[in-house]
Amino acid sequence: MFRTSVIGLSLALLAGTTAHAAFDKVAEVNVEADLSVVQNAEAAAYWANVTTDLENAIVARLVDRIDEEGVIVSVDLSEIELASAFEQAYNIADSVLVGEINVKGEQTNANEFTYDLSVSLESAVVAVSADGTTVVYDTINSPEAYQVLISAFADNVVESLDK
Repeated sequence: MFRTSVIGLSLALLAGTTAHAAFDKVAEVNVEADLSVVQNAEAAAYWANVTTDLENAIVARLVDRIDEEGVIVSVDLSEIELASAFEQAYNIADSVLVGEINVKGEQTNANEFTYDLSVSLESAVVAVSADGTTVVYDTINSPEAYQVLISAFADNVVESLDK
C-alpha cells in the first residue's frame, strides 16, 4: 500500500481561474475522454478505465458534499495527452494527465469557472511503501504510477472547489 507522500509529483494549473467562492455542495461529477481518437491501441487499452477511475476518485473525496443543489463538476481529459503520455513512457516526466475542468451551478452559470489542470510524474521519488521503501517509477505502465496520477488529479480538482 502506498501513502501519498508524493515528493516528485508535479502539479500545475495552466490557466487562471475566475474569482469564485468555495463550493460546499456538488450535485454531479462527469469525466469524459474520447479514447476512440487515440491511435495507439496499447495506449487506448491502458487508459480504457481512466474516466471511470477518475470520476470515482473525485466522488470518493466529495462523498460528504454530495447534494442535488450543488454544482456540476465536468472534466474533459485531453486524448492527445493520454496517447502521448503512454507513447513517451520512457520519459516519466512526460507521463501526464491533462484536462479542462469546468464547475458551474446547476440552476445558473453565475458561479461558473473553467481551468486547465496538468498532473505529471517525474522520475524522482513519488511514494514510500508501507515498509518505508522508496518507490521510484521508471515507467507509466505500473499500476501504482497510474494510481498516483489519478489520485493527484482528483485531489487537485477537489481542492479547487475549496478556494
